[in-house]
Amino acid sequence: MTANPLSNDKAELRSRLLDRRRALTPAQREAAAGALAGHAGELAGPGATVAAYVSIGAEPGTGPLLDALLARGVRVLLPVLLPDNDLDWARHTGRAELAPAARGLLEPTGPRLGPAAVCSAALVLLPGLAVDRRGIRLGRGGGSYDRVLARLAAAGAEPELATLLYDHELLAEVPAEPHDLPVRAVVTPSGVVRFGG
Repeated sequence: MTANPLSNDKAELRSRLLDRRRALTPAQREAAAGALAGHAGELAGPGATVAAYVSIGAEPGTGPLLDALLARGVRVLLPVLLPDNDLDWARHTGRAELAPAARGLLEPTGPRLGPAAVCSAALVLLPGLAVDRRGIRLGRGGGSYDRVLARLAAAGAEPELATLLYDHELLAEVPAEPHDLPVRAVVTPSGVVRFGG
């Protein structure tokens, strides 16, 4: 079997980006999380539904952003990892209702709404390691969000897709494969950047 050079490029870039995230100090991470929360008003208004996620490790912190969205009256859905790496969804009602789950994740404890619940969202926040100026997102490689994107497409749902990043992770170009779907925006501590029309 021939090695895929694009897969090697992605793996190398993922490794470099993860190393840089791990090098951030707790104070830098906390400041970035606070700045991301400051953009909640640009992302969704009262009554909107946003599919988000709870950050782990050195990912851009989502805790303050989730709090800010709830405070604005936004309906927030959070993923629940299924055994096959697909995602179910449950409504987020606050940090006190999150429980430890597999792989170091925190998940909502409320009723499961089913994998198709994401199709009701006006905005889907996707984790990622980088996005380029074309909107091409480099994920972690687990495939869970590829399934989410495929489910949205199959349902004809067209929410705004945005990735939460640190400022240095908006790149000129990331390796892309034909199945990679672009996001429409990135949210960094410095602001919201939208692509295309």
